[in-house]
Amino acid sequence: MPHNHDHQHKNYNKAFAIGVFLNVVFVVIEAFYGFVSGSLALLADAGHNLSDVLGLLLAWGASYLASKSATEKRTYGYRKITVIASVASAILLLVALGGIVWEAIGRLNSPQPIASVTVIVVALIGVVINTITALLFVSDQHHDLNIRGAYLHMAADAGISLGVAVAGLIIWQTNWVIIDPLISIFIVIIILVGTWGLLRDSFNLSIDAVPKNIDMPGIKHYLSELEEVHSIHDLHVWAISTTVTALSVHLVVTTERINNEFLDCIQTHLKQKYHIEHTTIQLELESETPLNHDPSCH
Repeated sequence: MPHNHDHQHKNYNKAFAIGVFLNVVFVVIEAFYGFVSGSLALLADAGHNLSDVLGLLLAWGASYLASKSATEKRTYGYRKITVIASVASAILLLVALGGIVWEAIGRLNSPQPIASVTVIVVALIGVVINTITALLFVSDQHHDLNIRGAYLHMAADAGISLGVAVAGLIIWQTNWVIIDPLISIFIVIIILVGTWGLLRDSFNLSIDAVPKNIDMPGIKHYLSELEEVHSIHDLHVWAISTTVTALSVHLVVTTERINNEFLDCIQTHLKQKYHIEHTTIQLELESETPLNHDPSCH
């Protein structure tokens, strides 16, 4: 049963450290001025940014553990922790959103004046900080769900902070204070859309569903059309972590003359075209008798 193992794991420690530091500083600033100015939009965004700090810490811890070597007890190491962290981060964010909506509904019934200039300045600072943090993860967010969660939160926050600044500008010009809780609810809706996608994808990986970027029909067609292959069965594709995808399959072949070059070609193709990093192939003759079967091995 030939295997292909390629478990390189990129180090994100510096990116996470910078991101956490910047966002902790901003949460303190935003919460303080949100309280002083009476802006629920700022307080809501500060609460969300605090949940993002916790999310960054979860992702950082998962990324660190995923780099640990496998053991006899944990043969895949701690790679699955990255999936668990993605699920936890999404759930944490949903809880925070519920609190924001509750407070916003109360403010809709009794709008309160805010210091609009303060709101504008603090929110624009948030645009800068969240954009910088998002850029730390932009290059790898398409290849790692754990990193994509961090990136999407920060990118959304940059847009949301811009929305808060716009709300402050509207209140400054029109004194329409009800825009503050309305913007807060709008913030929740935007974040909810991204969070739901993250929760869905990370939950699917946690139950070993096929990662959404994997073309299963294409894989089946490729393996079935190989000249030496009569049929395939027991094809499974699952995520070892948010970066490593595994595949196992039984190939029913028409000849015993299968060499390593043939198997290496399959593994290379699966990796390059379908992004399968860990491949296990079991060969069986068309007679359904496994190759090299030896009763004495039992």
